[in-house]
Amino acid sequence: MPQPDRYDARVYSVVDRILKRALARIVSSGALTVKTAKGRTMTFGDGTGTPVSVRFMDNRAQWAFLIDADMRLGELYMDGRFCVETGTIYDFVALILREAGNRKHPLVSRLIDGLRARFRSFRLRNLPARSKRNVAHHYDLDARLYELFLDADRQYSCAYFEREDQSLEDAQAAKKRHIAKKLKAEAGNTILDIGSGWGGLALHLGQHVPDSRVLGITLSEEQLAYARMRQQPASAHVEFALQDYRTLTGRFDRIVSVGMFEHVGVGSYATFFKTCDALLADDGVMVLHTIGCSGPPGFTTPWLDKYIFPGGYVPALSEIVPVIEAAGLVITDVEVLRLHYALTLRHWRDRFMAHRDDVERLYDARFCRMWEYYLSTAEAAFRYEDLVVFQIQIAKRNDVLPMTRQYLYTN
Repeated sequence: MPQPDRYDARVYSVVDRILKRALARIVSSGALTVKTAKGRTMTFGDGTGTPVSVRFMDNRAQWAFLIDADMRLGELYMDGRFCVETGTIYDFVALILREAGNRKHPLVSRLIDGLRARFRSFRLRNLPARSKRNVAHHYDLDARLYELFLDADRQYSCAYFEREDQSLEDAQAAKKRHIAKKLKAEAGNTILDIGSGWGGLALHLGQHVPDSRVLGITLSEEQLAYARMRQQPASAHVEFALQDYRTLTGRFDRIVSVGMFEHVGVGSYATFFKTCDALLADDGVMVLHTIGCSGPPGFTTPWLDKYIFPGGYVPALSEIVPVIEAAGLVITDVEVLRLHYALTLRHWRDRFMAHRDDVERLYDARFCRMWEYYLSTAEAAFRYEDLVVFQIQIAKRNDVLPMTRQYLYTN
């Protein structure tokens, strides 16, 4: 029987060889240095670009990364078992995603990913009670956290960059204007905002659509309290409520939903659009703004589902369109915003890291690493993978909107 030390050395040697082979298949450019738990140093890439150096702190961390990086890399980074010694976690993830295709992943990872994609609809049935818990997990965090990295209006969704060097504040204001134009709201309209967040879009619509009545609904108690606090006498015709969209009745001339559809769940898509059909006036217009993927249907990264957005899912366009059609609604326009969210997340990440000490005082160092990983991986995914934002304009009739997009770009 081998001695424990000799046995451990053999195991470490095996995992180092597998790690080297796996990363060599992925990284052909850039400058990546990996230090293993046994102190071995490996280099990958052609030496160009920003140098990145990482270290695995224990043998099990290396195995975890190899078997299921989608879940375990974030946990290893949070727990200090995977450390970035040169560069940032964004630099590492960006370097990997820039070149990595599904065919380059280890076989066991591809099998796990395939199972996650196959069974996504069974997991994502967000009934009312579960939906509220999911929302509270993320949006009912300490309000001071969001003040540290969002714009003053607390727009927590993709901004609309009219030019790449635009400030976050200007780009978020441009997003609200762009969506408002797509709604083509008229004086006296009733407007529903499903998933109204901290109230910025609903208040914008109430301010710019004369004699309108605006209802914003959310499942977040913290967001509701903040939105109501922002109301002024001039916005008395804007109302906010803690309400699930499935319980609404009545008719609305305009319906908008920004950054909420990602939390509906595949199993509830039919209910969502049937509800919207029942609520939308016959000559009404709806705008759905949602994160999506430009490729085929996939799955929610398990780390993101567990730690950041439980119950969340990013749909392919092929999963949304058939359900809209089945509800009897008409798609009048689809716009795909590419790279806009990568720029948005870059602003959020820079602001978050500038206030990291403040965040650590609110929570702890592990929470900071968790959110740094979330913002970093999201930015890299929008820049190098198939994540985009869909803005889908919907109506009940095909004659309620102009025949061209010219109205979007004129005052």
